[in-house]
Amino acid sequence: MKKPSTAVSKHFRVAYLEEATLFLNNIDIRAMKKLLYNIDIATQMNDPRLFKKLSGDIWEFRAKYGNLQYRLLAFWDKGDKVDTLVIATHGIIKKTDKMPYKEISKAEHLRQNYFNNK
Repeated sequence: MKKPSTAVSKHFRVAYLEEATLFLNNIDIRAMKKLLYNIDIATQMNDPRLFKKLSGDIWEFRAKYGNLQYRLLAFWDKGDKVDTLVIATHGIIKKTDKMPYKEISKAEHLRQNYFNNK
């Protein structure tokens, strides 16, 4: 597994696994910009409209563009007491409000792989 790239912020940093980066590079450019903007805001303030806990250790960054809902699933890596890191695992485009269980399961699997290889 490749090391994720990172974006620096005031409260926590966000790192993107390869699958998250591929997702961002393959969506509409305006939707990508909005999602990245929301991620930047979420790193600076607690807003559940932008960054929300889904279940267990899995969270989601959220953005709506057009009639589509863009989600980037993520988890926390608090191993370093000074530098808090959120790892974005992968993204999906939703047409309904409910998050598919298979996507949460996939994020949990990627989380486990991340910590096993750390």
